[in-house]
Amino acid sequence: MSTHDPRGCPVSGSNPIARQAYERALAAFVAWRTDSDDPLAAALEGAPRFVMAHVLAACKLVGSRDPRRVRSARPVLELAAALPANPHERLHIAALERILDDDYEGAAGVLGQALDARPRDVLALSMACGIDYLGGATTRMRERVERVLPAWPDDLTGAHAVRAMHAFALVECGENARAEDAARHAIALEPGNARAHHAMAHVFEMTDRPEAGARWLNAHAALWSERTVVATHCWWHLALFHLASGDAGAVLAHYDRRIRAGGLVDVADLIDAAALLWRLRLKGIDAGARWRELAAAWESHVDDAFCSFNDLHAMLAFVGAGDWSRARCLEQALARRQWLPTRHGESTRQLGLPACRALIAFGRGEHALAISLLASLPAHLHRLGGSHAQRDVLHLTLLQAIESIRRPAPRAQHTKQERPPRDIRLPYALPRLVVPNEVAEATP
Repeated sequence: MSTHDPRGCPVSGSNPIARQAYERALAAFVAWRTDSDDPLAAALEGAPRFVMAHVLAACKLVGSRDPRRVRSARPVLELAAALPANPHERLHIAALERILDDDYEGAAGVLGQALDARPRDVLALSMACGIDYLGGATTRMRERVERVLPAWPDDLTGAHAVRAMHAFALVECGENARAEDAARHAIALEPGNARAHHAMAHVFEMTDRPEAGARWLNAHAALWSERTVVATHCWWHLALFHLASGDAGAVLAHYDRRIRAGGLVDVADLIDAAALLWRLRLKGIDAGARWRELAAAWESHVDDAFCSFNDLHAMLAFVGAGDWSRARCLEQALARRQWLPTRHGESTRQLGLPACRALIAFGRGEHALAISLLASLPAHLHRLGGSHAQRDVLHLTLLQAIESIRRPAPRAQHTKQERPPRDIRLPYALPRLVVPNEVAEATP
């Protein structure tokens, strides 16, 4: 049995009650809310051969930065692929198959075909934007949304989510005023769209308005902090606003009560934790035992071989904790994998490994080397993925390394435990790149 959803996309294997449940699940998913599980389960219980319900179940898994969660989508997808499906649904299945085969660019292409045929396919748009974000293809993300915008009047089911996607794409492309307009438009259509509140946080970050950003997030906390997939990350944004305002106590309070409160299990939370503690370190603020706890939480991901953005944040945790053994293990693992013919191998060779080596050098006080390595990255740093706000951690480290050369601190007397051990030095030399002229001239 094949019919259509409220946006005109054909769906197979459903019935009216199951489609209503699926629409509730889809609405939650594209608004970045966590209450999609129950309606999706009801849709599948009421229509076990409902292809797009199985597709949505797989989509909920493959968007993760944790490779174990991504791989868990395979049996779900195999079940969907075995069902009678229409050609449009087959495009969704093909895109998911490519993701599971680690061909994210191929998946983006297939989802593009789906959107060319059905520009009102909000699930295809959400998944395609997620892939663009993962690979740092921000211009493509903006253009992708803008191609389908004419097909999305405000009264169409899901229009608020498309406006929110547009807002985030715009802020990542530096179009901050348009981004703010789009995010406010999305929130006017659906106040509970956590995706739009997150886009607003990025607007305040990129326009250097920390006080206004803190006021916005605090005023709307009930809408983004409960039953959303972005709650921890928005608390991270709020902590950044406090850090920019010089309130380190509030930053540490948010870290303890909001970011680490969940047990530091989810990779996205580990990323936020590492980035926040590192920014505190750059400000000269001691996070104490939090570093050791975080480094231990990252240890199980050293062998993920999945995402350079993850590797970078794991290294932040290891270096921040002074855990040179784990830092060495990760660096050596990346050195081996950089030549693998995989997506991760390529990004490791071009970005992940030099960035992680720069962090090791910075942690050891070898600031000239850290500067050389970091200065080689910006031309294609966006390919690490993540947002401008997240990638800023490397820019801030570069600035701190330059400042350390220009105004060196008095030589510290380290204890044996504090001093990086000699065996952190690798069995081969780190690349010695040319230090930028302006930095060399500033060196005393």
